[in-house]
Amino acid sequence: MYHPVLDDLRDESDELDRVVAGLGAGGWGLATPAAGWSVAHQIAHLAWTDEVAVLAATAPEEFAAHAAGAAAAPYGFVDRAAEEGARAAPEALLARWRAARRKLEEVLRALPDGTRVPWYGPPMSGTSLATARLMETWAHGQDVADALGVVRAPTARLRHVAHIGVRARDHAYAVRGLTPPDAEFRVVLDAPDGTVWAYGPQDAAQTVTGPALDFCLLVTQRAHRADLALRAHGPDADRWLDVAQAFAGPPGAGRPPRRGDA
Repeated sequence: MYHPVLDDLRDESDELDRVVAGLGAGGWGLATPAAGWSVAHQIAHLAWTDEVAVLAATAPEEFAAHAAGAAAAPYGFVDRAAEEGARAAPEALLARWRAARRKLEEVLRALPDGTRVPWYGPPMSGTSLATARLMETWAHGQDVADALGVVRAPTARLRHVAHIGVRARDHAYAVRGLTPPDAEFRVVLDAPDGTVWAYGPQDAAQTVTGPALDFCLLVTQRAHRADLALRAHGPDADRWLDVAQAFAGPPGAGRPPRRGDA
């Protein structure tokens, strides 16, 4: 399989690698905005998920057994894996993540076109799996950046995150037991390079507009809506911005607003 998202996933991972590579033990132990998770927890989670993705793509029967065990204790297994991984020495944890993500790239590049990879939800194409890994890498990288006080320049790689955020609209309603609107929205985002990324029908009655970075922060729940320059035009679109999420699983707690006016 070849797709530009694999190059972008590698670049996104390398950027985060540069942020954490020079940290001492104190830096790895810093708390991130995710409750109970340090910088080490974030990197351990990425390493573990990359390893599981390799398992899913190369040994689907073994992954099915793993997924069945995970289903018996939904979502707690993610925290346990992060906790276990975070106990490793920083250099060992970094080496583990590097090996896991490089192996995943190798596996996905060798995946025949049309292959469906099993996952915790519906099976995905290799391209979709890589896109999901990029979204997670960027989002958890944001947690690390926030913990360290690092400001990351937005890149064109955000397009993958925005794409998932738009595609996952109905999922965000479903995990809350809500019925999604019948009609699609038009989403028009200002890209980092000054161009525009647009999704949905041009004649949609309701729209969402604003910076692509802000939309990605919203759908990964890395910032509160009140702190972002997103605008909803229409009541259903407005409601969506309150529940949007690009990730699988139950609704997250999100982030509290930085300002006191929300």
